[in-house]
Amino acid sequence: MKLLMLGGTEFVGRAIAEAALARGWQVSVFHRGHHAPPAGVTALHGDRADAEGLKALREGEWDAVVDTWSGAPAAVRDAARLLAGRVRTYAYVSSRSVYAYPAPAGLDEEGPVVVASPDATDADDYAQAKRGGELAAVDVFGDRALLVRAGLILGPYENIGRLPWWLDRMARGGTVLAPGPRELPLQYIDARDLAQWTLDAVQGGLGGAYNLVSEPGHATMGELLESCVRATGSDAALRWTAPQDVLAAGIEPWSELPAWLPPGELHDTMYGADVSKAVADGLRCRPVGETVADTWTWLRSIGGVAPQRPDRPVVGLAPEKEAAALRGMTS
Repeated sequence: MKLLMLGGTEFVGRAIAEAALARGWQVSVFHRGHHAPPAGVTALHGDRADAEGLKALREGEWDAVVDTWSGAPAAVRDAARLLAGRVRTYAYVSSRSVYAYPAPAGLDEEGPVVVASPDATDADDYAQAKRGGELAAVDVFGDRALLVRAGLILGPYENIGRLPWWLDRMARGGTVLAPGPRELPLQYIDARDLAQWTLDAVQGGLGGAYNLVSEPGHATMGELLESCVRATGSDAALRWTAPQDVLAAGIEPWSELPAWLPPGELHDTMYGADVSKAVADGLRCRPVGETVADTWTWLRSIGGVAPQRPDRPVVGLAPEKEAAALRGMTS
């Protein structure tokens, strides 16, 4: 198989490129040159935001392209049009954010989506940008467009900071504010499991939209945080705290306590996807403990500081705010 990665030097794109190399595929990685691609790929350079940025893609044929772009949909449109006739399958790594909010628990791929345009030249609204990217791929490739609607993505190479923040927090030790309930179900996907499924899908010629996260309840908040304690080997003591008490302390779900959403509408939207279609087509997800342990190993291998995407806000609860909240809950 000959694979073209649009992106492929960071997080999800890198996981896909490395998985393809491990299969013995020929991999070309089109990127801006800001980060080194995996060893063994053919590097193609260009900037999709530039009018002449796709020159490196004007020649060549591939069995499949995987596009991880999360910016303006027009960039997906332009790449898809340029590659039409020279690529069999166009896989676009999208997001479950494309579903109209609120998305009820149990929503499958037929759920209503946001209104968007494949010609949009901005990415101010993430959901509309991703949906526009989907439309751009489908407009050119039709049923040969594979739409990978991922949810929360974790694992090595993470450059958003969610799991790395929890690991660093556990490594510091002491009493940790653990947002409850402990049994709160999570739904996410390890970037490497996303990579393996996506490669299987393009090799098998799949098309259409797929929700790509673990089955609901694959892990719980308790399992995630306890795995972080075990992986770091620290003396961290989790203080499980009721959702209403966390919120009363002025702590923001998701941004200050990564991956945590209190029970309710937003939790159901984020962690209640129907993934039976992807499971029927081979999706398998590794245990949360493996994802956590491997991410900690990777984090230590790069000096303990995870890379940070410049277009995403830094996440995590400030130590002084956590300490104040813990004091308030015991007073």
